[in-house]
Amino acid sequence: MTATASRIHVLDPRLANQIAAGEVVERPSSVTKELIENAIDAGSQRIEVEIEQGGARLIKVRDDGIGIGEEDLPLALARHATSKIGSLEDLEGVSSLGFRGEALASISSVSRLELISNAEEDPRNGWRVVAEGRGMDARVTPAPHPRGTSVSVRDLFFNTPARRKFLRTEKTEFAHVEEAFRRQALSRYDIAWVLRHNQKVVHQLPAGHSAAARERRIASLLGKNFIEHARYIEREAGGLRLSGWVGLPTHSRSQADQQYFFVNGRVVRDRLVAHAVRQAYRDVLFNGRHPVFVLYLELDPDVVDVNVHPTKHEVRFRDGRMVHDFLYSSLHHCLASSKPAESEEEDGEEMAGGLGAHQQQAPGQQPPLDERAGEDVEPPRWQQQGIALTHSPDRHPGAERVRRFMQGYQALHPNHEETLLTPQTPQPSSSGGENNQVREAPLAMPDNDPTAPPPLGFALGQLHGIYILAQNAQGLVLVDMHAAHERIVYERMKTQLAAAKGLDAQPLLVPVSIAASRAEVATAESEQAAISKLGIELDIAGPETLLVRQLPALLSQADPEALVRQMLEELARYGRTHQVEARLHELLSTMACHGSVRANRRLTLDEMNALLRDMERTERSDQCNHGRPTWTQMGLKALDRLFLRGQ
Repeated sequence: MTATASRIHVLDPRLANQIAAGEVVERPSSVTKELIENAIDAGSQRIEVEIEQGGARLIKVRDDGIGIGEEDLPLALARHATSKIGSLEDLEGVSSLGFRGEALASISSVSRLELISNAEEDPRNGWRVVAEGRGMDARVTPAPHPRGTSVSVRDLFFNTPARRKFLRTEKTEFAHVEEAFRRQALSRYDIAWVLRHNQKVVHQLPAGHSAAARERRIASLLGKNFIEHARYIEREAGGLRLSGWVGLPTHSRSQADQQYFFVNGRVVRDRLVAHAVRQAYRDVLFNGRHPVFVLYLELDPDVVDVNVHPTKHEVRFRDGRMVHDFLYSSLHHCLASSKPAESEEEDGEEMAGGLGAHQQQAPGQQPPLDERAGEDVEPPRWQQQGIALTHSPDRHPGAERVRRFMQGYQALHPNHEETLLTPQTPQPSSSGGENNQVREAPLAMPDNDPTAPPPLGFALGQLHGIYILAQNAQGLVLVDMHAAHERIVYERMKTQLAAAKGLDAQPLLVPVSIAASRAEVATAESEQAAISKLGIELDIAGPETLLVRQLPALLSQADPEALVRQMLEELARYGRTHQVEARLHELLSTMACHGSVRANRRLTLDEMNALLRDMERTERSDQCNHGRPTWTQMGLKALDRLFLRGQ
């Protein structure tokens, strides 16, 4: 096919706007987003969104912001017209959400748009402009309106049928609109929000500034389970401030549909952020699951570029490595505290276990069975036998209870050959026969108040050699002993590895040659110091050749080429790599799994209690190395319901 010569010409303004609309206006949800951002920038305290037929028929956003004066309305729908940017300096430090000056012009080129606004307190002083898929109607006509602005977008894509036919069903399109609304409502708690669909109220969210008000909004938008299984995080360092809610690993989802990250109030989807979050959840999340979070990062607007994408969903940080490290370390430390803790008496809440909230009851709201008024309850059999596990001094002498506290198990040997629990294998007796004595773990005082009941309570026994049953102040605790012990061994191995001065390295008998791109070679050269710290010796043998001469000893059997390529990719993209650490942790996890107590292993009460105490001390002990829960709580009220007590 031969190209035909054509003259260069200036595009028709209407066609130019429709081309721009292809970048900004993808579907009704993108229109909703742009209009809401303008309403937020106007300083609104209340924003109402009205949708009909999923947005294909009507999208209307009404606010009570500063409004637009009569003299400015002729430019309101003009392309590249804005009140938010006046110079390059303004663009480099932009803090407003909408600033490109093309959204309204693009929207008006593919819809029937009406804009009514009033910048004064007198509701009689409103003005209106309209556009129907062409240029704006130059006439500005009076239209009564309270202070603020209303924008109505009707019949989206009516004049571009090829694009309109790509719209999905009403239900699907409204789901996208609702998600756009949800993101904006999560960005500003000080604004009251209303969303209607086909004249029915879907969300009505009052403004609020307190922590309780913010949590109520999140519960309304994301469900009560989110708040019940999330931890609040707040950390500040180096001019960066991170706050928000991080979901516990046991409360994950099959898709990444509850992940909200805001940079200076703007919701973004960023690869650097996603990588930092993924690394923080690396060894606590079940395979194929996605974490949930609502996080807010605040930093100087001058060090982040929000003008890198037409939809402004992406950002670019001036120092991406610092931001990545800050996010990773903040989330990593927050998740590290995921372990059984002392319960707190709160309305409707109980110590979180490894499973869902439907299995939890409120602490302190129900007295022990044998203390309930009007009931004559015989002490359980295990109390009659003198193994009292409630925490009344007259039933459980302090000396006996303290004796049950244990440090746990023998210290992990550096060569990782010993398990933390001594196997109950028959030992030869001095007479040449055999006995069944078990070497006991050393005793130790508890880390906290010895008179306070421990979070996981005291062991009652085993179930089928798999689960430990224990009683705490709230009721019954069930522990998967292998999963819990696996996490304990794994965390101790990681601690020992981190405490070492450096990784033991092992030279390869034959260096491995890698055909690399020039970009990979450049990364290897610039990141030589970081690579060496990981125990890897990587030489540059040519403009497109790398030589791997040395690997960490524990990874001597790994594929050198795959490891180095993934490491260089992360260094180039994120400024740091977790590949070596991840491979080492995978190896330690496997070792921990094989070194942990197995199913059908009989444990003494001392060993069971030792395991419970170690769980209370160990980071991330709510989950095993593969992300499965290690324990769960069943409160007394739940047990009463099972047996119809009090009904």
